[in-house]
Amino acid sequence: MAEVTATIIGGLNGVKEMRMMTLIRQVLDAEQSVRTRDGAVDLANSKLVMDTMDEYGLEEALRLREGGIDAEVIAVGVGPARLREALRTALAMGADRAVHVETEIALDPIALSKVVAEIARQEQAELILCGGQQADWDSQALGAATAERLNWPQVTWTSALSLQDSTLTGKHDVDEGREEFSVALPAVITTQQGLNDPRYPTLPNILKAKKKELRSETLEQFQVQPMVKITGEEIQVKERLRKILDGKDAAAAATELLHLLRDEARVIA
Repeated sequence: MAEVTATIIGGLNGVKEMRMMTLIRQVLDAEQSVRTRDGAVDLANSKLVMDTMDEYGLEEALRLREGGIDAEVIAVGVGPARLREALRTALAMGADRAVHVETEIALDPIALSKVVAEIARQEQAELILCGGQQADWDSQALGAATAERLNWPQVTWTSALSLQDSTLTGKHDVDEGREEFSVALPAVITTQQGLNDPRYPTLPNILKAKKKELRSETLEQFQVQPMVKITGEEIQVKERLRKILDGKDAAAAATELLHLLRDEARVIA
């Protein structure tokens, strides 16, 4: 099983307009410091942004639509009320409408995949574009888990993508290098950095986004419970050794630096 940022394209069987649904997650800005309170990460007063991996999926859905495909892009978010801000950003980038499943419960990738798969069925979607790895989970499970629930094929770590009729073609990274692929819809595609450069919302589109549909749903209707219970969170802190080398003897300093890096820090072999 693997992970979710979702872009879904549906309606290929007798329906003129395809539907693209993209799962949007909200994470701590990379430049922000992580804080904990009472054994949990404290996001109060922190800057939160759309997960970059999700931006790649959304941008690719928009580009597929702009390439001449008659398609609707749907942004989907599962999380607390503050997630609506990220969904509004998705609408401002160009998504046609959004669905927010509001919950304060922290869902693991496997539990979340059940929600995503059910929404895909409701929206009659046929393609899910999903971020290759979630920044806060550091997990790659969501896309694969969603594909498994839907019994769809998946292609991971996509670096190039095009759609012709009901067939996706493109390239993706593997351990040995890069492969070209072709897959018939429905399918799940996970994205990565390098697939595209996500656009910035313009002021006119930000204003238009306020008039777009943002539908609210409750988690209860999906009958899902977390499979993993978080019992505590902590921040990993590494203390600096603060060792200063005397540079008067360059050879001795180099030898000492090598010793520190290899034997103490163990960052080189």
